[in-house]
Amino acid sequence: MGLNPAERIDGLIGDGLERTIRARHRRRLAKAGRAEQFDPPQDGALWAAGDPAPRDGSALEVLIDGAQALPRIAELLEGARSSVHIAGWHVTPHFGLTRHHETRALRDLLGDLAERIDVRVLLWAGAPVPVFTPSRAEVRAVRDELLRGTKVQVELDAHERPMHCHHEKLVLVDGEVATVGGIDLTSLTHDRFDASDHGVRGHTGWHDVATQLRGPAVADVAAHFAARWEANTGDTLEPVAPPAAGGDHTVQIVRTVPEKIYDFEPHGDFRILESYVRALRSAERFVYLESQFLWSADVVRILADKLRTPPSDDFRVVVLLPADPANGADTTRGQLGVLAEADAGTDRFLATTISQLSGQLHGPLYVHAKVGIVDDTWLTVGSANLNEHSFFNDTEVNVVSCDPALVRETRLRLWAEHLERSVDDVSGDPVRVIDDLWWPIAREQAERHDRGAPRTHRLSALPGVSRRSAGLLGPLDSLMVDG
Repeated sequence: MGLNPAERIDGLIGDGLERTIRARHRRRLAKAGRAEQFDPPQDGALWAAGDPAPRDGSALEVLIDGAQALPRIAELLEGARSSVHIAGWHVTPHFGLTRHHETRALRDLLGDLAERIDVRVLLWAGAPVPVFTPSRAEVRAVRDELLRGTKVQVELDAHERPMHCHHEKLVLVDGEVATVGGIDLTSLTHDRFDASDHGVRGHTGWHDVATQLRGPAVADVAAHFAARWEANTGDTLEPVAPPAAGGDHTVQIVRTVPEKIYDFEPHGDFRILESYVRALRSAERFVYLESQFLWSADVVRILADKLRTPPSDDFRVVVLLPADPANGADTTRGQLGVLAEADAGTDRFLATTISQLSGQLHGPLYVHAKVGIVDDTWLTVGSANLNEHSFFNDTEVNVVSCDPALVRETRLRLWAEHLERSVDDVSGDPVRVIDDLWWPIAREQAERHDRGAPRTHRLSALPGVSRRSAGLLGPLDSLMVDG
């Protein structure tokens, strides 16, 4: 059946907005001398060009959900010998990294550490217009609480593009180990401490992913922190020598740093975008993405082209998103509509979400993870969402690995969690697992929801919308504030 006139007009508007947004991004990065980070050479390379280059001899461990990641961060902090450096979007002074009877508040832990070692905390200064969270006043209150009666050093970073923020989540200990990922050390909006079984907790659950990194690549995380610290304080930190080999993984640190906000990177750094573009273009069998948002017209265009002209008969795309994003819901749904249209009913594309579940009780669960996996050959985890904010305007840090064993292990752990199966159950051919498990479970649960029947599984299909113009509000907003 053909499109009616309203649908045709709507499609034309959506296509026009996408072209305008992409042209604006292309011009902006070309002007900054970063054109190849927007449109990298199709040379088959999965690593981003430039510095820092991939580092051999690192150990990268993926930490899934707060119940694994947060106690690990607490353990690293407790064992610190010389320094602790934290960079975050926001922290809560009384946040608990563990949840047992001896749990200490983050403020108290950092305060005790600062009595014997160097402790520095670098936070986004907050939204200058108090319609966004956290506000400048809220962040100043956090700073004052962290400083009160302690030797902790706290700096608030206001080097930002209008309407954007510092979004990375980094913890560096002794210049030897770092955590890089999506988990903020805060209870602002929701509690980040949640286990992988995602039982009903009486409030919104939280799915997230972080990494622990040892070895030479830690020096690249430390250099980024040091550059931002100096930009805000004028203090030059002692350079961290690349630690000795800590494992057998090759790891690359990639960033988003907008142009013209820091003297140390006047032309900006957009290598998270470059990394995604290179990996998604290379996809032959499947793409698996977890993200808080799927706004990016640049990412969606690559995926839509792959769906229209699949590289193989077995090509699949699976995305895991929150059912109710903090903002940009219409945008994400609109981009899902674009991908569903490109799929044209072939069932190559599946959009899903997850919820809390305990028996017949289910509750809301927020997907905050930022994970990309392509063909079990490429993996990224970090703070960057699939939107214009993370690719062009916020500061972000991701890790990238092309170690097939690590990539596959990470995928299996995530799929076992979301499909409520053992790792053995999901370890077969990934396309068959998508067709035989992801699709039937997601479709059945969506149908149960539609008819008001109790949910029997955490996973469910996520509907898109057909109106493309209505679905591009987030990128359009980004276009207006790119400057």
